[in-house]
Amino acid sequence: MKKFWNWKTQTVTNQETQEQTTERTLFLNGTIAEESWFDDDVTPRLFKEELTSGSGDITVWINSPGGDCIAAAQIYNMLMDYKGNVTVKIDGIAASAASVIAMAGTKVLISPVSMLMIHNPMTVACGNSAEMQKAIAMLDEVKESIINAYEIKTGLSRAKLSHLMDAETWMDANSAIEYGFADEVMQRAITDEVEIPTVSMVFSRAAVTNSLMEKLAAKCKIAPKTEEPTEKTTADSLMERLNLIKNWR
Repeated sequence: MKKFWNWKTQTVTNQETQEQTTERTLFLNGTIAEESWFDDDVTPRLFKEELTSGSGDITVWINSPGGDCIAAAQIYNMLMDYKGNVTVKIDGIAASAASVIAMAGTKVLISPVSMLMIHNPMTVACGNSAEMQKAIAMLDEVKESIINAYEIKTGLSRAKLSHLMDAETWMDANSAIEYGFADEVMQRAITDEVEIPTVSMVFSRAAVTNSLMEKLAAKCKIAPKTEEPTEKTTADSLMERLNLIKNWR
């Protein structure tokens, strides 16, 4: 059976207390329920067994374009029912059904270059008008169930969420946080050994330009020419020069 999820378990040692703890990370990649969750008892049961095989807090990385809304609902319910904290990290994209799973996080973090997308549920139907009406009614109910998850996380009104779904809303990190679908933007992990540079001043284009011009002026500055001292001109010498001019004429 092909799985769209993968667990990673590692032991971490606290440098201060030397206490060892087990961290579990769940990776949800690709299409949700690429094989089959609908009318499939094996896949949901296997996922739940792997989820509950350990304890403690878990981290869920999501990079998925969505998929089966029934499978997404089951994953959402399992994560909501999990006893430990669930930190969701949106890596790449959490679209459609994957965005529903993201709402199960105790805390939802989104990368500054990731996207989250919500839209109305879709299906394929065939038959007469009565069958089509049943399909429409079913989609309406599915949409209401999806809004339930969004409403719990964001606190937005159902009407607002319905309009966002109608418009097929794409959200970057800032928009997702603004609407309440995410809590924080993921930051670069910094250890205690790494020195964090401090910013001494705010960037100013004018200040940089002035500094450059001062350096250029200092390099190109021409020293003023010093004049040699001349002899003091007396009245007698001026008269002699004047007489010479008159005689020349």
